[in-house]
Amino acid sequence: MRCRSRRAAAWTSSIDNRSPMRGDYARPPPTTATACVILCAMHRVTALLLAVLLASGCSVVSVDLTPRIKPLEEETVEGHGTAKILLTDISGFISDEAPSSGLGLGPAAPRVPLLVRIREELKKAAEDKNVRALVVRLNTPGGTVTASDIIYRELMLFRERTKVAVIAVMMDVAASGGYYIALAADSIIAHPTTVTGSIGTILVTANVEGLMQKIGVAANTIKSAEHKDMGSPFRTLTAEERGIFQSVIDELQRQFVAKVVERRGIPAETARALADGRIYTAPQALGHRLVDAIGYVPDAIEAARRTSGAPDAKVIVYKRPRQYRATYYAEARSEAAALDGIAHLAAAAGAGPKFLYLWAP
Repeated sequence: MRCRSRRAAAWTSSIDNRSPMRGDYARPPPTTATACVILCAMHRVTALLLAVLLASGCSVVSVDLTPRIKPLEEETVEGHGTAKILLTDISGFISDEAPSSGLGLGPAAPRVPLLVRIREELKKAAEDKNVRALVVRLNTPGGTVTASDIIYRELMLFRERTKVAVIAVMMDVAASGGYYIALAADSIIAHPTTVTGSIGTILVTANVEGLMQKIGVAANTIKSAEHKDMGSPFRTLTAEERGIFQSVIDELQRQFVAKVVERRGIPAETARALADGRIYTAPQALGHRLVDAIGYVPDAIEAARRTSGAPDAKVIVYKRPRQYRATYYAEARSEAAALDGIAHLAAAAGAGPKFLYLWAP
């Protein structure tokens, strides 16, 4: 298509020269000449961009459309005082891995692992002298031994460095690794319907040897020593290997019980008797001195205000931009709750055996 630029220029000039006193405020519909002028301009711009890219030695343009993780923002949930009570959330399976991004197609949106978020929140709170107390809301059946222990240690270090009171409040479930984390708090408050306890360690492995024999598939393993592949899903554990695993479980259990004794002031014999893996209701846990009180999230916040000596402290949360955290009960995680069961199974029977502080019925 040839551009009739003279006709287009003449038409444009006639529009520009119209007097507003004559009432000609509406522009006439574009003509073929106008469309031609626009297309020619677009072609020139495109050609110019290509020329610049080729001149600079670039032949491929790569655009990363993956959304970036932005820093945490502070949001007030309740109150208007200067002093602050930080409400943080630990929900779902406790792990150092990033949460699932769902089953959608295309590149997955970046996710922040739980351990990373907790440390980021505690660091931000430690730098704010107005943060007078920390309320940790727990709704988790536990998770990996190491992730649970890291969060426990981060909370303990935060308490020691800032001298800030830490209150744990339990929601539906705060079992095993969830209870392990709660032990770092100065006070533990259980919801009236909370299920807690499950003090113990578990190792879950899969054995598909029989299935593989049925379908005629065999796995060949070349190893440097007899026990190198112990726990492999392709063969049955030997009695000796089971004993080795049991010794690890017993040691991790000893560490768990030692923290119960230290943090709750319970005699060792009593703690060992309570740590048989069973779960407890809130009244049962209170009777065994595993928790300090039964109440709700507002009760935990009032306890934080009293403990910190800041009765007018406002409640804040840290969140990512566009993340909804406007109430006490909004969770910090953003993955679909329907995928929690899949996440638990993947963590318990995924790539290799995992030692877990997990209530796994």
